[in-house]
Amino acid sequence: MVVKTVEIPQEDLLSEIIDGLSQQQKMLPSKLFYDERGSRLFDMICELEEYYLTRTETKILSDNIEDITSLIGNKCVLVELGSGSSIKIRLLLDHLKDLAAYVPVDISSDHLIKSNRMLKEEYPDLNIYPLAADYTRWFSLPDIKEGYNSIDAFYPGSTIGNFAPLEAREFLERIAEICGRGSGLLIGVDLQKDEKILSKAYNDSEGITAEFNLNILNHINNLLGANFDLSKFRHQAFYNKREGRIEMHLLSLAQQVIKLNGHSFSIGRYETILTEYSYKFTTESFAELVKDIYEVEKVWTDGNKLFSVQFLRAL
Repeated sequence: MVVKTVEIPQEDLLSEIIDGLSQQQKMLPSKLFYDERGSRLFDMICELEEYYLTRTETKILSDNIEDITSLIGNKCVLVELGSGSSIKIRLLLDHLKDLAAYVPVDISSDHLIKSNRMLKEEYPDLNIYPLAADYTRWFSLPDIKEGYNSIDAFYPGSTIGNFAPLEAREFLERIAEICGRGSGLLIGVDLQKDEKILSKAYNDSEGITAEFNLNILNHINNLLGANFDLSKFRHQAFYNKREGRIEMHLLSLAQQVIKLNGHSFSIGRYETILTEYSYKFTTESFAELVKDIYEVEKVWTDGNKLFSVQFLRAL
């Protein structure tokens, strides 16, 4: 299977990390969670009892699949952003009629190759165009040989919440431009809820989320030769009520100096590095976020209104 790769210039990635570690609130780009090990750990997180998001979103998709696929339509090119193990996509692949092509986009090329090799075995007639790219930046779609009526995107998991509001709008504008006016976007959107449910989801009893969070440091060590000592950090996640978001941090357990490509960063004891935030929405606040970029055509939720799947149309 040929995988088209859009390389992320290492100097750009290095610049992002240096800039983040130079802030008063030190931070790291969450896309660095997803080396091969990080991708496997995230797949494990999705199976956890406490992590309601995957289970709830999958049930919403399953319960409403006929309605959902009727909005996507026939002879579509389906672009999945952050495809990972391509688990949820199977629901769509099993019900979409005359799908022209499937374009899984993921930053982890190793994970992408493995998951799409399995997909090809399950769906031998499916035209798959794997694209290894950082979809949070501009990317070009592969040349699709098959004829198609539209290009629609699938963005599950409420990953949209990992962007600050202004960044989310810029991202959505980019996806609307890549896929074209009138294109559809099927998107998972996590809803505001009891803080106890959120806390359990990001602080699981097995410690897999903690391992996933710490792995970002290991990835940077391997990728760029940094000297992060994972034993000197601890996972921390909490709900920031004022911002309406879950925050994941790495808490420094000692005064330490991090060295990276000729730069040094002093981190105090109990100082934190912000690795991810995940905004939670109401249906109204999400409609306001996408306003003038997409029109919300349909919203599906679970019975407890923990999560929503929404179909948007690019304006």
